Amino acid sequence: MTEIDARVDLFHPADRVWQALTDLGLLARWFTETEPMAGERDRLLLFTAGLPGFDAAVDAAVTARREPELVALRCLEGGRRSRLTCELEPTAEGCRLVVREVLEHGDWPAEQRARREEYYRQALTGRLPAILDWLAFRQVDLRAGAAGATAEMPVTEAFDDPPAPAGRSRWPLLLAGIAAAVLAAGAAVWFALPADREPVAAPDPSPSPSSSATGAPARTPKPTPSARPTRSATSATPRPSRTPTVRPSRTAASTVAPEPAPRARYETVSTGLFGYTGEVVVDNPGGAAASGWTVVVTLAEGGTVTEASGADWRQEGQTVTFTGSPVPAGGSRSLTFSVRAPLARAPEGCSLGDDPCAGL
Repeated sequence: MTEIDARVDLFHPADRVWQALTDLGLLARWFTETEPMAGERDRLLLFTAGLPGFDAAVDAAVTARREPELVALRCLEGGRRSRLTCELEPTAEGCRLVVREVLEHGDWPAEQRARREEYYRQALTGRLPAILDWLAFRQVDLRAGAAGATAEMPVTEAFDDPPAPAGRSRWPLLLAGIAAAVLAAGAAVWFALPADREPVAAPDPSPSPSSSATGAPARTPKPTPSARPTRSATSATPRPSRTPTVRPSRTAASTVAPEPAPRARYETVSTGLFGYTGEVVVDNPGGAAASGWTVVVTLAEGGTVTEASGADWRQEGQTVTFTGSPVPAGGSRSLTFSVRAPLARAPEGCSLGDDPCAGL
């Protein structure tokens, strides 16, 4: 029996995640377009043909549903039959979503299975949190600030904005909140930029050794006339010997170029209102396999890694240390990690050993 398992810890309540799982309009934004089957209740057509790991559309029928804990589907894709379950478990910070697909009939080639699992992982750790952040932003009552802490409004339809009360528009407050977030993010980036270096002035030429202590130029002494050589026969210079001298060998000393060291590059692959997903790729341009590597990422203040793949990791304060397996000659290894951070601020630093990561 072949199984695909993907999971993610989310900083959102289970009922909000349930809405993103079961609302077809929201599902299309983070996973795939979906259409109800005409005349059949609890049966859907998922337009997955062409997605990584999928080679046909999926005919899915709901077999179990417990709101907001579990939804199970029986899926038919070409000649394959599988069972897909989505389970939600509350946590102290929000909830944990586990997506598991078990193949009951047919086969997945190894490459297709790996690409399918990677697509699930990217959707859960990248696009789904962004949709949940968007939902949370729509459900926050920005007008509650005058009464104290902000409060959440009842969950509304995903695509219908509630009317503003007469005589008072919510748009100025909404725009002010967005502008404040953008200004804060811009200030963080501005402070992260390296300061311009002060230009170094060319050194003044040193005074001539012949200058006097008072700065006046010293007088140049007149040359003394040399005595003319005599024509004595004994003063003639003997002719040099005809014995040839030994010429140095033309063979250059052989030097061995040092093996290029592995290097790392960082990229933010997705962002949301309350976090982002980063990726670090370790490249080995050398001709021999590189031993295990260690990448150290310094998060912005308040950042917390919630999930990582491609390396072992541990976080101490703002410092996250990733350790990975050896990199083959001419190859690369990549790690991705999801960060919960205010205003989705990028890491403050990234290094592979003593060398900083490119792209940050």
